[in-house]
Amino acid sequence: MGRKLFHIAVAGLCLTVAAACGQSSGGGGTSGASAASGGGKGATVGISMPTKSSERWIADGENMVKQFQAAGYKTDLQYGDNIVENQVSQLENMITKGDKLLVIAAIDGSSLTNVLQKAKDAGVRVIAYDRLIRGTANVDDYATFDNFKVGVLQGSYIVDNLGLKQGKGPFNIELFAGSPDDNNTNYFFRGAMSVLQPYVDSKKLVVRSGQTSLDQVATLRWDGGTAQARMDNLLSKSYTTERVDAVLSPYDGISIGIISALKGVGYGTAGKPLPIVTGQDAELASVKSIITGEQTQTVYKDTRKLASVAVQLGNALLTGGTPVVNDTKQYNNGVKVVPAYLLQPVSVDKSNYKEVLIGGGYYTAAQLG
Repeated sequence: MGRKLFHIAVAGLCLTVAAACGQSSGGGGTSGASAASGGGKGATVGISMPTKSSERWIADGENMVKQFQAAGYKTDLQYGDNIVENQVSQLENMITKGDKLLVIAAIDGSSLTNVLQKAKDAGVRVIAYDRLIRGTANVDDYATFDNFKVGVLQGSYIVDNLGLKQGKGPFNIELFAGSPDDNNTNYFFRGAMSVLQPYVDSKKLVVRSGQTSLDQVATLRWDGGTAQARMDNLLSKSYTTERVDAVLSPYDGISIGIISALKGVGYGTAGKPLPIVTGQDAELASVKSIITGEQTQTVYKDTRKLASVAVQLGNALLTGGTPVVNDTKQYNNGVKVVPAYLLQPVSVDKSNYKEVLIGGGYYTAAQLG
């Protein structure tokens, strides 16, 4: 079946219509995966998340369990503790136990080729969740957010709040990126630099450390302690007499580590305010940090909606339906272009967190108080 695009509103991805979307036989574009059923209602869905060290992944797992079960499926949720071998072993066990669908947020997107061949041989369907799985044809669809736009939102926030478009500057900035084994890292960083690079080139933004390439600024496993140690080093070598005005951080856990390093050398006082520090995932600790004036911004990605996308795709794959996607060009994993459904991220700071996060039901006022 040919692949077409079908753009539907996020509201249309709610669980109440997930089954209908998955089994629709006409009017919508699909990923072309309707040839055969992968198990049907009542089948077990294996959900493989990378770690419990980030509250974001806990929420993702819980949301998918709730929504897949409500749609009539059993679930098998496992966390890999950020150890690739653990995740591979867990996936092998899921296949052996007879799980009919695997939803995988990969620890290392290039490490699953062999285990996914086993899944293919066993007739198991596969959805890449949040992070693209690379180097294999054995992935059916991809549920994610527009990851390039995440970086654009972060870079634009820095540009807007420093007044760079109005000719202000120069300002000092340091750059951080995510884990080098996560395919999303490249999208986030390229998105941010598409906005920031012109100002670096014009010297309105100055990276005093000189560390500007992705391999220099990546943070293995998205670890906040690793980011804190690197920020400590940057401050001691490049900012003994200068101040840092902005830090591009790709993720809230990294942002917390960066802020700890900054506060350790006196930032966060009236005489030495903290720089702009971006983030991602709207984790509770970071939203509270934004409210108290420490972290400046985060990018909100509603994991409830992403779980609904996974259910819509998975239900279609398991019942012989046609998965609805809205991108069939962007995500080439080195073997195939993986059809994807992209959701839109939202920039959040002190000015709009009540409207977006509380108004949207993601957090309660009591949680943020």
